[in-house]
Amino acid sequence: MRKSKRRSNWLRLKAMALELGLPGVEETTSWGEPTLKAHGKLWVWWSPHEDAPVFKVPFEEREMLLEAEPDTFFVTPHYKSHPLVLVRPEKLDLNWAKANLIRVWRAQAPKRVLKVYDEAQQRVK
Repeated sequence: MRKSKRRSNWLRLKAMALELGLPGVEETTSWGEPTLKAHGKLWVWWSPHEDAPVFKVPFEEREMLLEAEPDTFFVTPHYKSHPLVLVRPEKLDLNWAKANLIRVWRAQAPKRVLKVYDEAQQRVK
């Protein structure tokens, strides 16, 4: 995939993630590459070596994803020992990505941030 295509895929994913409006999310770099962090921890990023987005998932879920959708999800030796999965960019389902990002954001959030966020969401409904 050409670098410009890769960049547009990352920009689309990043825009969707930032539009969620979740507190504590910031754009930064890690290992010289653009990433998004939530509460100071890696949240989602683009692997330049695999030319694909990287998402946090529990090992059990990763195994299910790899088995159920091997044309979409994959892992490389570099990521195998970490609770992460890569997604082929052309197969990325933004609804799946959104649900994953919200779940990971909640898991990484300090309890006080979650309490304030959840209370604010209840007022909006």
